[in-house]
Amino acid sequence: MNEKVRIDKWLWAARFFKTRSLARDAIKGGKVQLNGSRVKPGKTVEIEDRLTVRRGEDEYTITVKDTGDRRVSAALAFERYEEDAGSQARREAAAEQRKAEYQAKEQRPRRPDKRQRREIVRFTKS
Repeated sequence: MNEKVRIDKWLWAARFFKTRSLARDAIKGGKVQLNGSRVKPGKTVEIEDRLTVRRGEDEYTITVKDTGDRRVSAALAFERYEEDAGSQARREAAAEQRKAEYQAKEQRPRRPDKRQRREIVRFTKS
């Protein structure tokens, strides 16, 4: 397909956002860049355009391969764009770091719960 599609509709169809209004809000908020510059939701996307999409803590740098405007399954939506290898490596490294931070947070000592307090009392009174 070589037709032009609005960027908000394309981001929705490529499953970057759950709704078009979320895609529109992200574009208006400056979280989406087309070829290195901010755009409006009505801007058209063409094949070989480079997009930078920030979604939460993840940042995707992609190249548009298909300009379809129909929302399809996730496996087929992945074929509509090609992610930069550096972008994918950065996202995976950031995910690993978040996972490590979460696990470190779980291992922090905390106050004993009710059961542990009872065991402490039993141990100290014996």
